[in-house]
Amino acid sequence: MKAFLAYLKEICERRREEPLDDLLSSLVKIEDEGRHLREIELYSMLVLLIVAGYETTANLIGNGVLALIQNPKQLVTLRNNPWLIGSTVEELLRYDCPIETSPNRYVLEDFTFQGQHITRGDIIQLVLGSANRDSACFGPDADELNITRTNNTHLAFGHGIHYCLGSALARMEGAIAIGTLLERAPQLRLAVPAEELRIRTSIYDFFRGYHEIPIRWD
Repeated sequence: MKAFLAYLKEICERRREEPLDDLLSSLVKIEDEGRHLREIELYSMLVLLIVAGYETTANLIGNGVLALIQNPKQLVTLRNNPWLIGSTVEELLRYDCPIETSPNRYVLEDFTFQGQHITRGDIIQLVLGSANRDSACFGPDADELNITRTNNTHLAFGHGIHYCLGSALARMEGAIAIGTLLERAPQLRLAVPAEELRIRTSIYDFFRGYHEIPIRWD
């Protein structure tokens, strides 16, 4: 994390000396003028944009392509019905959620939930990946990939006041990337055995994605 912040500082200094027509230059200008952002706020904003705006969507695409490869009947269905890409993205978000757990939540008052007593000050995490496989919500096939699933009320983008502001962009990016890949790469398949794939570690332990997913096609 320290190395990453040092990297951001170097780029920000470069943008101060030579501004470009990009978001980073605009943020640096605001920080320089002292209108809104202090330096640490600038770095925090950049981390948020990179983490929330990039890593999540990268995981959606990677996890989604892998899920389709490992479920060939669903892959064939999508190839034959490309108009299903919208519901496919929703199902991929549910099936292998790019964010496995929520960030920490801090309990403000004592309460009991399903027999478990929670005390003020406790730290809790919501396991979104588990909620998205809840058979009480998604039926007996909750652990199966079904790109034609309807009423897909997954929690991949959170809920309520914490609902992801970039959800529409993420859906669009996922649809374009996955749809274009399947169009241009017939007979898509893994280039290595599935057991060799490694979950990628992160300074934020609530993300779920792979270090790399080697693929080949005819």
